[in-house]
Amino acid sequence: MDLVREIQTAVRTGKVAMGFRESLKAIVNGRAKLVLIASNAPSEIRRDVAKYCKVSGTPLLEFPGTSWDLGAACGKPFMVSVLTILDPGESGILDLAKGEA
Repeated sequence: MDLVREIQTAVRTGKVAMGFRESLKAIVNGRAKLVLIASNAPSEIRRDVAKYCKVSGTPLLEFPGTSWDLGAACGKPFMVSVLTILDPGESGILDLAKGEA
């Protein structure tokens, strides 16, 4: 399974939160199913997201590209350092995060 394709499907058919603040709100409120963080995300963002994911039990996955690449995967013309999956829609991204695919 291709991670970028699954992200595109989740953005198109499901519900996602893009950006640090929106993602943090979703994690704290218990709505996050999976959090993706860009490989070049600033260390303070990475630290905060990892801490809240650990406390809430939300899986955290590092996206193998930059925040520009993650933004492009989401179909956006801007950088996205953190992407949170609220509802995967028709994508199999949650299976991919568990390592089943």
